[in-house]
Amino acid sequence: MSREAHVRFCEGPQVKLLRSTHPYIRLAHGFAYLVAVIDWFSRKVLSWRISNSMESVFCVDCLEEALRSHGKPEIFNSDQGAQFTSEAFTRVLKREGVVISMDGRGRVFDNIFVERLWRSVKYEDVYLKGYATMGELMVGLAAYFAFYNGERPHQSLGNAAPATVYRNGIGGGALILDKFGRAGGESPVPLRSTGDSPPAEATSTAASKANSKATPGQRRPAASEVNCTT
Repeated sequence: MSREAHVRFCEGPQVKLLRSTHPYIRLAHGFAYLVAVIDWFSRKVLSWRISNSMESVFCVDCLEEALRSHGKPEIFNSDQGAQFTSEAFTRVLKREGVVISMDGRGRVFDNIFVERLWRSVKYEDVYLKGYATMGELMVGLAAYFAFYNGERPHQSLGNAAPATVYRNGIGGGALILDKFGRAGGESPVPLRSTGDSPPAEATSTAASKANSKATPGQRRPAASEVNCTT
């Protein structure tokens, strides 16, 4: 369940970043496809649509509603799905003067916030209700997203609801913690999200590992490989 479009790199409410995405939902006969546009800073779902086909029209309609109801963001991020790279979809963003951002290949954490939304939708609503028809799904998702935006507490938002953070512009953000930690100094390998460069000591250590001979049956470590502890 993952196809997405959303906003990224939002450090404060003054930088409005949106993202869209769509998963598939199994019905009694076939599948439905859900697309949503979220505000990354507050995690609020700004608009959503469902469809029984993978055509781009329902994604464009969802985007148009988000822009009409909430104004245009500075950046709009999505994955590289055919719906979001289509001329019909990108034309709307270009018309509004919105910067288009798309996930890089192999960048599994670029859509982490939207994937977390889909997990909540699936485990807190879809899997429990077992919707059989598009009509049932429409009614159920409308009720769930109203609850998600207005009542559901989010740990990353200080247990506030997305609608509250979106309205006040306080308490949100898009922070992704690196796994190396900063207590002992700089990260041992460059992190694309922060732009850090590896320290000279770590670079030389990694290079010496790469140049060492591997014994038969032993894998030679890569130059950028580091030992991580949990």
